[in-house]
Amino acid sequence: MQVVVRDNNIDQALKALKKKLQREGVFREMKLRRHYEKPSERRAREAAEAVRRARKVERKRIEREGF
Repeated sequence: MQVVVRDNNIDQALKALKKKLQREGVFREMKLRRHYEKPSERRAREAAEAVRRARKVERKRIEREGF
């Protein structure tokens, strides 16, 4: 991953780096790996995330169609 520093503006470069890391999911991954997660817990979490995503997609579809 690469971030360009222009005019010695470190703050802007740091902001761009954080944005890229956020988009890649690095912060989320670090948070998940702080503690060991049992495989059964991982499956349950991933299933819950899938349900959440499906509900969100359904909500967006209904909103878009105007029901």
